[in-house]
Amino acid sequence: LGRTVIVVDDGIATGGTVRVALKALRKDRAAHVVLAVPVAPRDTLALIKADVDEVVCLATPEPFVAVGRYYGDFAQTTDAEVIRLLREAEQFESKSSMRSAG
Repeated sequence: LGRTVIVVDDGIATGGTVRVALKALRKDRAAHVVLAVPVAPRDTLALIKADVDEVVCLATPEPFVAVGRYYGDFAQTTDAEVIRLLREAEQFESKSSMRSAG
C-alpha cells in the first residue's frame, strides 16, 4: 500500500504472467511500479507499459525468438537457491545498516 514496487523477471515473451502480477499490485494500491527485465519483445513491452510507471529493459531484439536464447545458461533457479540468496541479502543489508549507524 503506497510503496514503490520493483518487479524483476528473467525475461518476458508473451507478458501474460507478468501482466497478472502487475495488475494485482495496482489492485493493492502500489504507489509506483517498476518492471525490470533483461530482454523482451518490443510489442510485448508496448502492451505492458500501460500497467507500470516505469520499464527498464536492456534488450528488445528483433526478431525475438525466446527468452532462453539470450542466456548462456538458462537453468531454473531452485526455491532453495532463492531462499539462500534472500537470506544473504538480508544479512548484507543488516550489516550495512549497522556500519552506517556506527
